[in-house]
Amino acid sequence: MHALTGDSVHLRFAIPAEPLRRFVTTYYRTDVVCSLQTRWLEDWLHPEWANIRFLGGVSAQSVVGPGPLAPCPAFTVTGPTSQAVRFRLGTGHNWGIGLLPLGWARLFSASASDYADRFVDGGADPVFAAFAPLAAALADSHGDHASELALIEAHMARLLDGPEHPSHGAILAIHAALVDPDTLTVGDIAARVGMTVRSLERLSRRAFGFPPKLLLRRQRFLRSLAQFMMDPSRKWLGTLDCTYHDQSHFVRDFRRFMGMSPSEYARADKPLLTAAAQARMAAAGQAVQGLHAPTP
Repeated sequence: MHALTGDSVHLRFAIPAEPLRRFVTTYYRTDVVCSLQTRWLEDWLHPEWANIRFLGGVSAQSVVGPGPLAPCPAFTVTGPTSQAVRFRLGTGHNWGIGLLPLGWARLFSASASDYADRFVDGGADPVFAAFAPLAAALADSHGDHASELALIEAHMARLLDGPEHPSHGAILAIHAALVDPDTLTVGDIAARVGMTVRSLERLSRRAFGFPPKLLLRRQRFLRSLAQFMMDPSRKWLGTLDCTYHDQSHFVRDFRRFMGMSPSEYARADKPLLTAAAQARMAAAGQAVQGLHAPTP
């Protein structure tokens, strides 16, 4: 567990127990204090895997990709994303659970593609009913970090105690191929996991939310972005993944995934994202959720 404190943000990440690390990246708590002159803390999230967030009484707004901000439910589920998420948070604390693709497949009957690039009210969607008791328990708690983390850990252990998903091995193999920088094409993944491209496409949408070609492009982009996030003093050219043909190739991907240019991103104030990258790296070994390697 690691904490990083700034003027208005306090982030704490916790690693799941070893048996759950195939399903969950981290549990994380965010404490925000806004000044009297500032109603919101605003930031952008890069593309990532699915997340479950328990906001309690915290006021929050969000939008995936372009468009107007919309109020976030107290129990928010965000599917895997291929676009930046713009969000605002008010004063208070909230919890999140980062799900790996195998975690989504194991926990939910719905395809991840049905929730890709959007967020929903977990309390109103029966797909997420198993998390309703946890949302209620956190809403009734008194804010103590250790006791709330214990509630989350115990709930996740109960939900994930049982038989493996039928595609357990294939999902882990696809995931391992995606995070390997030497994996360059969809054909590479199919050959590595021993599947036809058609079967790979189907399982990729079910567990990962997107077709494998887009996921490979997203992973390449995230590898470059993570390098910059950990050392913003570096020039973009020094952070580019080796599979980019040139800087203009990277700029096109940046606009596709973040909705802005690299220079606009570099100039933007990122009070939560920068702190989160550093705290996540210290706790979990990766600056962004999408680069977490699967645990066998």
